[in-house]
Amino acid sequence: MNTSIEHHRRLAETLKSLSLESVTTDVQPPKRGLRRLFLVGGLPVLTLAAGLAVILTQPASVRRINTAARTLPAWAGTMSDDEIAAPLQAASTPQDVRDLERSASHNRVPAADEVTGSGFVIAPRMSTVFSKYAGRIMQIAVELGDSVEAGQILIRLDDAQAHFALEQAWASKVAANLLLAARTIDHAQARSSLIRTETLAARNAASRQQLEEARTVADRASNAVAQAKQDLANAGLAVRIADEPVAELTIRAPFAGIVTRLDAHVGDTVLARVDSVRESQSLITITDTKHLVIDADIAETNIASLRPGLHGEAVLDAFPDHPFSIQIVRLAPIASTEKGTITLRLSLINPPTGIRPNMAARILIPLNNAGGTPQ
Repeated sequence: MNTSIEHHRRLAETLKSLSLESVTTDVQPPKRGLRRLFLVGGLPVLTLAAGLAVILTQPASVRRINTAARTLPAWAGTMSDDEIAAPLQAASTPQDVRDLERSASHNRVPAADEVTGSGFVIAPRMSTVFSKYAGRIMQIAVELGDSVEAGQILIRLDDAQAHFALEQAWASKVAANLLLAARTIDHAQARSSLIRTETLAARNAASRQQLEEARTVADRASNAVAQAKQDLANAGLAVRIADEPVAELTIRAPFAGIVTRLDAHVGDTVLARVDSVRESQSLITITDTKHLVIDADIAETNIASLRPGLHGEAVLDAFPDHPFSIQIVRLAPIASTEKGTITLRLSLINPPTGIRPNMAARILIPLNNAGGTPQ
C-alpha cells in the first residue's frame, strides 16, 4: 500500500511541474504590420473612389438601368414567410435565433417599383431571298450594305432551257393565231354559201338537200373558228407559263431595306427554291432597318405588373450614354421553361442614330407610370 501511495504522490508532483504559469510579456507589433494594414484597407478604398468617379460621370438614367438589376438579390420575391421562418425554428440557441432574425431583417427587400431586363434589337421585317428556279448567276446588281427600293433588281440569272421553252410557246401562239385566221375565212365562205343557197331555195332554184348541206358546212366552219379561238387562248396561256420562269430569273427586292447578307457570286449555279431552302443556300437577305423593335426578357414573376402601353427606358451597349424611351407593344403568350422569363416586344422612341439589328439592350420599366392596356 505504501508503494501505491508513493507512486500517486510522485505522479501529482510531475503533473504540477508540467503546468504553465501565465506570463505577461509586452510584444511590440512589427512596423511592417502597419504598412500591410494600409495596403489591405487603403487600396480597396482608392479603388472604390475611382469607380465612384466613373459612375458619377454617366447620365442618371443610365446609372439607374445599370444598377437596377443589382439592387435585388437573385432570390428576391421567391421566398415565402414560412421559408424564411424555417431556419429560426431549427436554431438551437437563443443567440442563433437572434443572429438569424438579424440576417433575415437585413436581406428582406421591399417590393420592387421597376422591372429590368435585357434583350436585343430586332428587325421584324427581314426577308431571305432565294431563286424560284435553277439557273446561273450572270449579274449581281447590289453590294453588302446597299439601300434598295421595293422591286429593284438584285440579281440576274440565266437558264437556256427556260428561254427555249418561252420561244417555243411564242411560236405555238403564232401558229394558233394563223390557224384562227384561216378558220375565220372558211367560216365566212361557208356563211356566204349558205346565204346564197337559202336565196335559191326560196325561189325553188335549190333543193332542200342542198340547203341542208350548206347549213352543215357553215356550222362546221363556225365550230372550227371556236376551236381555233380556244387553241389560241391555250397558246397564250402557254406563253405566260413559259414566261414566268424567265421573269423569275431576274430577282427583285421584296421591299425597301438594306442588304444585310450577300452569299451570291457571279458564275455560281443556284438551285431552285425548294432545293435551296432544304440545303440552306440563300442568295441575299434584305432587312428593313427603319422599323426596329427590342425583344427583351424579364422575370416571369413580374408579368402581373406589366401591360401593353407602359413606357420605360432602354440603353444599348453600343451607345451607353444615349438612353431612349420605349413602350411595351405586347407580352409573349408563353413563358420560357428554360429561363423562367417572359419576352416583351418594345417599340422604340427616338433611338440613337446608328442603331442596328442584333445590338444588345438593357431596359428599365417603372411600374408606377400610368397608362397601358391590361393583358
